[in-house]
Amino acid sequence: MIPDFQSLMLPLLKIVEDRNEHLMNDVVNTLAKRFNLTEEELKHLLPSGKQRTFANRVHWTKAHLKMSGLLQDTRRAHFKITERGLEVLRQNPDLINIKFLKQFPEYLEFTGKSNQQTTSDSKEESSTSETPEEQLESGYLKIRKSLEQELLLKLKSINPYFFEKIVVELLVKMGYGGSIQDAGQAIGKSGDEGIDGIIKEDKLGLDVIYIQAKRWEGVVGRPELQKFVGALAGQRAKKGVFITTSYFTKEAIAYSAQMDTKIVLIDGEKLSQFMIDYNLGVSVQNIYEIKKIDSDYFEEE
Repeated sequence: MIPDFQSLMLPLLKIVEDRNEHLMNDVVNTLAKRFNLTEEELKHLLPSGKQRTFANRVHWTKAHLKMSGLLQDTRRAHFKITERGLEVLRQNPDLINIKFLKQFPEYLEFTGKSNQQTTSDSKEESSTSETPEEQLESGYLKIRKSLEQELLLKLKSINPYFFEKIVVELLVKMGYGGSIQDAGQAIGKSGDEGIDGIIKEDKLGLDVIYIQAKRWEGVVGRPELQKFVGALAGQRAKKGVFITTSYFTKEAIAYSAQMDTKIVLIDGEKLSQFMIDYNLGVSVQNIYEIKKIDSDYFEEE
């Protein structure tokens, strides 16, 4: 289990107790060994997929200790313990956490807290396990999940022709079908049972993809896929996409996986996720930028 950033405070301070200058990456590795983290845990990423969770937590641990005057930066990616940090270790504390750090005026100044505020929120903050970035990403995921559900309900309420149009627009945004005009002409033109349309695989039209696009309330089972596969075989087609606002049974998923014909299944959840990823039917409300120090800028020539 990956420790939260407050649990790392005392172990990190003890690692640098030797008064020497330490490289941040070395400290991350030392802490990983001390907590017996597995390779999988070390590779675990934040929801954004851009940072490793454990390394992110160690950096925030160091940031809080620095705000409290227990650590100080020496040069790029290097730091060491301060006299105050050594004094704290001489007190032999059982735990260092946010509540502990509030005894230092510098920490209260950095966090924007007053002594009057610390009494009411100390219990909440002492139990906080997520870093600020994790809290931000967690909030983002909740907002996104709500949007996915709202989008799916909207898709289920529109008429079938508009739904097919949305599917075409999405596939074009994803790089298939050439232009909207080319792709749009294919939808509904096939007339074959089990096929709702045909779209180019690329802008040159070197291959085509057959589409089944259905607004379903009930679950999509193996019989529906077998009908689609039969229609593909009639066209000597090797690629197909089955898109639905519902979801597929385990039997249907297993069936599609064992077929020689390549069939991609997109259920309602994936469909709404793709629409958000490719900005189809949604608009940007707010953009928040997370910035960090540009260490190269402050390097003296």
